[in-house]
Amino acid sequence: MTGIVMMCVGVASLCVNDALAKTLTEGYSPLQIQFMRNLIALPFALLIAFKMGGTPALRSHRPLAHLLRGTLWISATFMFFTSIMYLGLAEATALIFVAPLFITAISAMFLGEHVGWRRWLAVLAGFAGVLIVVRPGGSTFQLISLLPVATAFVYALLMLSARWVDSRESVWTLLLYLTATGALLSAFIVPLVWVPVRLEDVWLFVGIAVFGTAGMTLITQAFRLAPAVVVAPLDYTALLWATILGWLFWNEIPDAMTFVGAAVIVVSGVFIILREHSAVE
Repeated sequence: MTGIVMMCVGVASLCVNDALAKTLTEGYSPLQIQFMRNLIALPFALLIAFKMGGTPALRSHRPLAHLLRGTLWISATFMFFTSIMYLGLAEATALIFVAPLFITAISAMFLGEHVGWRRWLAVLAGFAGVLIVVRPGGSTFQLISLLPVATAFVYALLMLSARWVDSRESVWTLLLYLTATGALLSAFIVPLVWVPVRLEDVWLFVGIAVFGTAGMTLITQAFRLAPAVVVAPLDYTALLWATILGWLFWNEIPDAMTFVGAAVIVVSGVFIILREHSAVE
């Protein structure tokens, strides 16, 4: 039960993080937003890593692997923050949910993992759900709608890249180095888009760092305290929070087809999670 509660609160925290980011995109570049978030979050990540893993959690045995993961992290965050400048929060969140489908497909095609026909059907069904949401060729189609799908692909690579990290390193080391490399890499580019931070926006930047770090920490702990098959499907509660936040702050109400496509994507993702758990057992 503790793991379930942590997962739900962690997912809700990340949705608040996304809502704050959407608010900040009205005056700042997505690159500056993610730089500020990582910079402010770094002391929190350092403290969490030390408290949970001690001194060993501060050391990396494969720093290049973390550099690669940081590059993927920056790319995925930049694309998602850019997409929510133009799309509704719920729509962008629904499209992000294809990440598990990409993970399954990449694992089968490039990593030599066995994926049965049922999971392949779920992958195809999930991408059919994407087409329902995006509706290419329709009057409501926007090219920017493909950006969350690209984000999901890069995020899938980020998740799979965890396999290249030394097995002696804990999840807290991954959290720390992901935040640190994100701050470092974005620091090289952010001068190109930097605008002075207004005093009234400081709390938004602090909020995005706190909620983002809290969300990642709680979700990580949830997977440590409860079986993945129990907590992983709860990630899809993000669609509920994204819909509520989008409606409250931007009067965004997804149309019926978006909900239908999102439902197809969610069912496909949950099915894949359950099948993968069954295969492991």
